[in-house]
Amino acid sequence: MHINWKSWNHVTKLDPDKHLTPDGITGVVTSGTDALMLSGTLNVTRENMQELLRQVARYGLPLVVEPAGPEAVIAEGIDFLFVPSVLNSQDVRWIIGKHQQWALQQDVMWDRVVPEAYIVLNPDSSVGKVTRSTCSLAPAEVAAYATVAENYFRFPIVYIEYSGKYGDPEVVRSVSESLGNAVLYYGGGINSAERASEMARYADTIVVGNAVYDQGIDVLKATVNAVQ
Repeated sequence: MHINWKSWNHVTKLDPDKHLTPDGITGVVTSGTDALMLSGTLNVTRENMQELLRQVARYGLPLVVEPAGPEAVIAEGIDFLFVPSVLNSQDVRWIIGKHQQWALQQDVMWDRVVPEAYIVLNPDSSVGKVTRSTCSLAPAEVAAYATVAENYFRFPIVYIEYSGKYGDPEVVRSVSESLGNAVLYYGGGINSAERASEMARYADTIVVGNAVYDQGIDVLKATVNAVQ
């Protein structure tokens, strides 16, 4: 079955380092979300990634693994590997270094790989700290990263990541206006229908993560209803 990831409006991000009850898992997969993304920054191992995959695989939703590094790559039993390059990182490992190590260590299933141009904008987040991202950027500077990502590097996804914090809609609007064909993802602080709706005005795909664990399934469903 061909899965068109470009048509997704709402993706739910589940963290292998966090825990949901069986009822919580059922709530997520029946929420109306378009796909599940298995992704985290801290304490992500092949073992806890596989355990999370085992919990969600039988429900038939499209499954994406977004690995934090080569050690967390799982390609069996999933539909896509969304692989980030953090364009505003000060550490080249997060732009291409870990990718080179991945190709060196494993036989990559390239037909499942979708590259993501990440722009991380919350300096207090785990991903911001780990990747040493330059986060104090004006909307035009973020949009310039997105323009280069699409037109020079040909990334099919540009991902604006505020990771736990609700971002600046003007930044997302600026990026949206700079893009032609790349799909614009937004993630960070979406914990209400209002926030989901606001960011969905500019982003093609909204990603909801922390709200699943912090606020629960009713809030997740509200964000789904706001963008579908």
